[in-house]
Amino acid sequence: MKRIKIINGKLITPFRVIENGTLLIENGTIIGVGSGDISFPDSEVVDAGGNYVSPGFIDLHTHGAGGYDFMDGTVEAFREAARTHARFGTTALVPTTLTAEKEDLLQLLESYKQVKSENFGGAQFLGLHLEGPYFAMSQKGAQDPRYIRSPQRDEYLALLNQSSDIIRWSAAPELDGAMEFGRELSKRGILAAIAHSDATSEVVAEALENGYTHLTHFYSAMSGVTRRNAFRYAGIIESGYLYDQLTVEIIADGVHLPPSLLQLIYKQMGPNRIALITDSMRAAGQEVSESILGSTKDGMPVLVEDGVAKLPDRTAFAGSVATADRLVRNMIELAGVPLLHAVQMITSTPARISGVEKQKGSLTIGKDADITIFDADIRVLATLVKGDMIYQNL
Repeated sequence: MKRIKIINGKLITPFRVIENGTLLIENGTIIGVGSGDISFPDSEVVDAGGNYVSPGFIDLHTHGAGGYDFMDGTVEAFREAARTHARFGTTALVPTTLTAEKEDLLQLLESYKQVKSENFGGAQFLGLHLEGPYFAMSQKGAQDPRYIRSPQRDEYLALLNQSSDIIRWSAAPELDGAMEFGRELSKRGILAAIAHSDATSEVVAEALENGYTHLTHFYSAMSGVTRRNAFRYAGIIESGYLYDQLTVEIIADGVHLPPSLLQLIYKQMGPNRIALITDSMRAAGQEVSESILGSTKDGMPVLVEDGVAKLPDRTAFAGSVATADRLVRNMIELAGVPLLHAVQMITSTPARISGVEKQKGSLTIGKDADITIFDADIRVLATLVKGDMIYQNL
């Protein structure tokens, strides 16, 4: 039996911050939350030093970190990216693909299957996010246009039948076959998300009726108001505000969305509908000026400057280089969001969106002991995954 007692921390619960709080962990599960000293015999004591003790950060959308991209398709890439993210407070993440050939996706599925249950000292994997290849070419962003196509039933059924590890899939709902695709995902309990799309609000409404419930990297690579002759049509962005049934994720790196938009999204939607994501590529956690988006085999060279990755011609962003701590810090400092709400958007809200809210996302009894300890500047001091200390700088 492994027992841990975290003392002298400011515990961030779903309801308040408990000063001089104590957290009790037994065999990787939270069994006690309170204030002051609590007797817990035969336990390892971790002194939080008066710093914040938070639920572990959950990143629903990341392509890699530490010099590795999940599209490399190797076990090493999964391990090392997850280890890098753990240093910045992430305890659980959803590895995300890029547009690719079916064979490359199948290879990635096999590598994930090998590594998903390993205890390798990094953030835990929740399942896979397939971002594409079913996108609108007009909203490709940094996605490789060679692989963009409409949904192909034989192809996606082959992938879905090959693996039970896919927990979300992003697509453009206006494409031929996309509504049938959404229904198939919904039937299998997979989160269907709208991304890289030129859909109007009417198409978004139909997509909601056919299983789509989430907007991938809100504002990025998606339609807003358009004008056709004299008539105006609302797009996906307006639909995000219009339909309360939609949840959104935002890249709060301070570059993809300026402070004014961070403030607007928070003001209109609140922390219950917003998940903070890194959408990070392999340069996250590194000090580099050049990198590769996608696999080392056939990925695209990108520049890293101004705190973001860009295409070489600087016409589009190519993913963020953010880590989870930066997202929380930015929501507080740039958007003026209260600490409790900033933490909620990277803990309990993404846990609910990804369907793991019964196990993760809050400091409550019975949940996994996924813990992030950070100081007043949101500098991560320790990361625990199911009670195992995988990073410490206390």
